[in-house]
Amino acid sequence: MELTKEQIEIVNSSGNIKINAVAGSGKTTTIIEYAKSRPKSAKILYLAFNKSVKLEAMKKFSEQGLTNVKVETAHSLAYKHIVMGSDYRVKAFSYKTHEIAELLGLKGNGEKHNEFVIANHILKFIAFFCNSDKEKIQELNYLDTISDKKARAFVHSFYDYIVRQSRLLLSRMDKGEIEITHDFYLKKFQLAKPNLKYEYILFDEGQDSSPAMLDIFLNQKATKVIVGDTNQQIYGWRNAVNSLEKADFKTFHLSTSFRFSQDIAGLAVGILKYKSHLHPHQEIPIIGKGTSKKINSKAVIARTNLGLLLKAIEYVSENKNTKRIYFEGNINSYTYADEGASLYDILKLYNGNHRSIKDNLIKSMKDMEDLEDYIKKTDDMQLGMMVEIVREYGNEIPGIINNIKSQHVDNDDKEKAEMVFSTVHRCKEWSMIPFSWSMISSMKRN
Repeated sequence: MELTKEQIEIVNSSGNIKINAVAGSGKTTTIIEYAKSRPKSAKILYLAFNKSVKLEAMKKFSEQGLTNVKVETAHSLAYKHIVMGSDYRVKAFSYKTHEIAELLGLKGNGEKHNEFVIANHILKFIAFFCNSDKEKIQELNYLDTISDKKARAFVHSFYDYIVRQSRLLLSRMDKGEIEITHDFYLKKFQLAKPNLKYEYILFDEGQDSSPAMLDIFLNQKATKVIVGDTNQQIYGWRNAVNSLEKADFKTFHLSTSFRFSQDIAGLAVGILKYKSHLHPHQEIPIIGKGTSKKINSKAVIARTNLGLLLKAIEYVSENKNTKRIYFEGNINSYTYADEGASLYDILKLYNGNHRSIKDNLIKSMKDMEDLEDYIKKTDDMQLGMMVEIVREYGNEIPGIINNIKSQHVDNDDKEKAEMVFSTVHRCKEWSMIPFSWSMISSMKRN
């Protein structure tokens, strides 16, 4: 394969560098060629963003005979240094609100459900701290992360208590008294200030790394390469920072995409111009050298599962003649919030059918008004969206969901779907975009 001029400049570079790469610009190929051009004896670490990227990278480096390249994620690296050989037990799934309330014996000053509201904020505060580069939780102001007025007022009134209980929960994890989370052992790894024995460290998808991950990377003595796309940050809501902008390295660009043609490249440039933070001197030309084939599918893209489900319900309700739709991923997962509450549990609460509710938090609510009060105090957008769906469609929901499932096509027939539904992060994992760009719904809140 013939490399572009931009790729050749990167391969021949020296010192710490950052690479701003547009979608489909061959960044993996570039990184492989960069590694191949280094001495065979050089120890190289490739940091992938998640497990699926890690497995794909391992395969590609192996095919190139690059046995001197070790592929890890930040979490797998942290796990080997912190968890392996220790007495720590890692919790398979995140702690739920009711579990935290029980573990800490939380008190709500006699106010209904306050212990659950406090537990919810403790979970968020700990995630905020564990993903930060700070050494102590007291160095952060959790109030800075809350925009809703009622939620801010609640946290302000219980702030000292929330801080104390958050520190207590972290202490109990540290002592091994309770199961630790994945965020916790990554944080402990960062605070240990590890010295990784590599001569080169290649950090992929840098735009979505957390401050904790970035701190580990920047503090290494190795020659560092960070690659990503400042315009593809999709995990800001999970405490990620745009690390490419924070790394003070010499900048290189990969601006030619082999995934799409120039007409789509032109559309992308036009959209990026609307980004408020993009100043003229930051503009990066996008050159499309891919070949486009006509695909009749359209798509709706949302940030969350529930935001996507809401759009699917609206679409199916308004388009009675639709026969083929496709959900990226398991369609059943779209009826659940991150903490495990089901849309059907909210519907049971709506109907006063408490005995059939499975989720402990939802079961503790007397009625929908109780749940809505909890949502306002926690600023829980996912539960809020579930309530919106139930209020709007009520007992029609089971029939609508069954109708959606009946129209769902298999993965092999995805390109035959009239409408494709995907979250942003699932969409980003596609090797090719299998739909027309004429209908994309980008929903900030959803």
